[in-house]
Amino acid sequence: ILDYPSLAKAMQGANLVVHCAAVAGIDTVIKRPTETMKVNMIGTAKVLDAAKTLDKLERLVDFSTSEVFGALSFRADENDTAKIGAVGTARWTYAVSKLAGEHLALAYHQEFAMPTVSVRPFNIYGPGQVGEGALRIFIQKALANETIEVHGEGNQIRAWCYIDDFIEGLLLTLSHPAAVGETLNIGNARAVITIYGLAQTVVRVLKSSSPIKFVKRPGPDVDLRVPSVDKARNLIGFEARIDLEEGIRRTAEYFRQQMLITGETPTTHRWKERGEFAEAVQSSEKPTSTE
Repeated sequence: ILDYPSLAKAMQGANLVVHCAAVAGIDTVIKRPTETMKVNMIGTAKVLDAAKTLDKLERLVDFSTSEVFGALSFRADENDTAKIGAVGTARWTYAVSKLAGEHLALAYHQEFAMPTVSVRPFNIYGPGQVGEGALRIFIQKALANETIEVHGEGNQIRAWCYIDDFIEGLLLTLSHPAAVGETLNIGNARAVITIYGLAQTVVRVLKSSSPIKFVKRPGPDVDLRVPSVDKARNLIGFEARIDLEEGIRRTAEYFRQQMLITGETPTTHRWKERGEFAEAVQSSEKPTSTE
């Protein structure tokens, strides 16, 4: 997305644009903060510039992040003040870059009447997930009866949203007139649990023998993150419907099916993603992320 000519060519003739291209994942962001800022801020500016040239643009959805609420947020509301961590802490470059993208998308709406909307996803999980997500890794470890690692005492609190529910919310932001010019939290405020509780739930639901091991926190973490989805419910009719245990079962079944296809174990499993093979686990030696 930093290559404007290629970007503009790819977007040519589009009436709907979903901008979710970004550098993401805590481990990646910490190692590559400069690239994170460049891709997420300059890249978003280029996407908006390219969208401005489209004759029949009906909606542009900009992906932001729940990280903009900082380390402590309970029933976080879209109008709450953003709380970014200290300058110099690489983790927060992601949140800063995404918040800048939100401001820019809104500016294009206000100045050029572009039909933009920003979404803040809250801990999305489910089939096909790659990267550093805790729930995916917990499920893969549990399927293999391998040790599940939890940061600190595991008392970090999250609200987990199954991918089908999130997609339902995304489709509503693309189609509902009331979404234009807004920022919306998309998540499941009922699926709230500690990270330790999450590990226990995965082991129980999947009838796994995986032991749970507590490891040192690798750096700054988010101790509490639970959304308010009142605005999305009232404005566009969004409602998450899949509870945590059902989501765990569906996600585990996906990985089981992929294992049958590939003949690989859950923690070495690779699957085809848009024509390229992606590693399901970036490194088995890394402590598990709580994101």
